[in-house]
Amino acid sequence: MIQLLYTLLFSEMAFIMVLLFKSPLRKLVLMGLDRVKRGHGPIMVKTVAGTVFVVLMSSVYSIMKIQKRSIDEGSVNPTDQVLMAKNLLEATLMGSSLFLGLMIDRLHHYIRELRIRRKSMEAVKKQNQVFEDGKVKESKALEKEVTTLQAKLKQVESELEVKTKEAHASEANAVALRKQSEGFLLEYDRLLEENQTLRNQLQFLDLRLSRSGSKKNT
Repeated sequence: MIQLLYTLLFSEMAFIMVLLFKSPLRKLVLMGLDRVKRGHGPIMVKTVAGTVFVVLMSSVYSIMKIQKRSIDEGSVNPTDQVLMAKNLLEATLMGSSLFLGLMIDRLHHYIRELRIRRKSMEAVKKQNQVFEDGKVKESKALEKEVTTLQAKLKQVESELEVKTKEAHASEANAVALRKQSEGFLLEYDRLLEENQTLRNQLQFLDLRLSRSGSKKNT
């Protein structure tokens, strides 16, 4: 019994040492623990742990019983000392094995949770990387679009400037033509006045000629 407990204790210590350090052997141990925790494995482990706990309580009860008998008798005989030492050693080994078994279970649980968290973090990092790449591509596309719009705006501004200059030139031409037409109208009015003056002079001359001709006839 004691040899079996020592073997179990050292095996559990070896399992803990393997789980504490990253190595290919730890992967094999984790795979083995994963398989043990599937199916009927947890039931068997709990059954063995319950049995060890019951034996542990029996050893503790025997120790307490021996101590009570020694107190009642006032002395301890060699047989009780041997039995007490044996029960104390067995109780210590069984308690240590149960504690180490609990440590192995928790270590396995935390290592598995750590692996899951690490995978989820890697997935989140990949998603963030994809999102950042998408944002970079989108920003580059927006920059290209802004550059294109700025070029179009400059082109429109240049065309607007040209059109504005043409409009000013057309307006200036229109003002010049208006002034020229006003000058033509003034010249036309002057010519009409001269024409009217010449007609009046001709009529006056005709009238004088007609008068002079009638005097000669008389």
